[in-house]
Amino acid sequence: MELDKLSSLPGHVIDQILSQLPIKDAVRTSVLSRKWRYRWAKIPHLVFDNQCVPVPSQDQTSGKNKLIHIIDHVLLLHNGPIQKFKLSHRDLIGISDVDRWILYLSRSTIKEFVLEIWKGQRYKLPSCLFSFENLIHLELFNCLLKPPSTFKGFRSLKSLDLQHVTLAQDAFENLISSCPLLEKLTLMNFDGFTHLKIDSPNLQFFDIGGVFEYISFENTFQLTLVSVGLYANRSDGDMFLEAIKWHRFFTNLPHVRRLEIQCHFLKYLATGGAPRMLPKPCSDLNYLSMRINFNDWEENSAALCILSSSPNLLELELLARAEEHNAVEKVTYSWVEDHYKCHLEHLRLVKIAGISGIRSELDFIRFLLLYSPLLERMTIKPASLDGGWDLMKELLRFRRASVQAEIVYLDP
Repeated sequence: MELDKLSSLPGHVIDQILSQLPIKDAVRTSVLSRKWRYRWAKIPHLVFDNQCVPVPSQDQTSGKNKLIHIIDHVLLLHNGPIQKFKLSHRDLIGISDVDRWILYLSRSTIKEFVLEIWKGQRYKLPSCLFSFENLIHLELFNCLLKPPSTFKGFRSLKSLDLQHVTLAQDAFENLISSCPLLEKLTLMNFDGFTHLKIDSPNLQFFDIGGVFEYISFENTFQLTLVSVGLYANRSDGDMFLEAIKWHRFFTNLPHVRRLEIQCHFLKYLATGGAPRMLPKPCSDLNYLSMRINFNDWEENSAALCILSSSPNLLELELLARAEEHNAVEKVTYSWVEDHYKCHLEHLRLVKIAGISGIRSELDFIRFLLLYSPLLERMTIKPASLDGGWDLMKELLRFRRASVQAEIVYLDP
């Protein structure tokens, strides 16, 4: 008889194969041989997503019912430990079945839990979720969190990702401070609080975007990567009346190495005027990314303040905000003449995208070329093809502090 290669595979190889398959296909492997039969029921990672039930979008009810049946079937037959559970399907809404599944998982030693509710109102998480004592990674989308009074925190949690969530101010602060091992925190589009107090001694990565008024850091001396974006501007109300002060934001980030300033946050920081230098330099900062409106004097001043306070900056990335391309030029000063004391002694790589060739943009580029003696490469990508060749010719005429500085022009 011909050797049955599938049945002769070692058990650990079969488990590895099953772990790479969508859960629907993993269940189907039971028909391959006796050795494969119900082997899938021991896989520790369960993922229920659009690959699980790929039904047409117009048949949403059928898709939801199939998904419920599949999850019930898998959990009923599963007879091993569950380390990861991910539920993310485009037809899923916050239904009572989700409560039942979370209750079932609370009896397991689950380490990773991902729940993304793509439709309907924000799903109120059952209190049993907060009894997941072994969680290392928690990711929630479109959920309402209300931890019970007995909640003592996720003592093993290292990664927390909350997007489109509702959470009370005190509950948020208690959640963060009650996760002593937390290393990575992502907050996007949240409701229920606008003042953020981050108290996390092991936090290394912090990514935030939304509508908020205040951020304060305490015991965040390990924080090295920060990405911050404000999804509002002055026309959206007096969001800037309580704008955080420069020194309070940066003083508590003594060891930040990578800083990404997104959306309108540069304008947010500049409210009330930006100083020439920060009270305390960002000595460890080696990568800086900023979205900037070159037409705005305040944003330019804020950008200069950060650059002047980053003595060891190696890489700079700038993106001109697209909505400002057609704005009337407001900047009247010269970067080169007014800021000649700002030398970027260690800057080596620069990327600039979205520019249209206005004078303030060209003046800033010239400033970088003149005062970056170790610059190796500057990559420029304009917003459109209009005037692209004229822009390139203008850039090639600029004098450079470094003989090895290369200007690379990319088509939009």
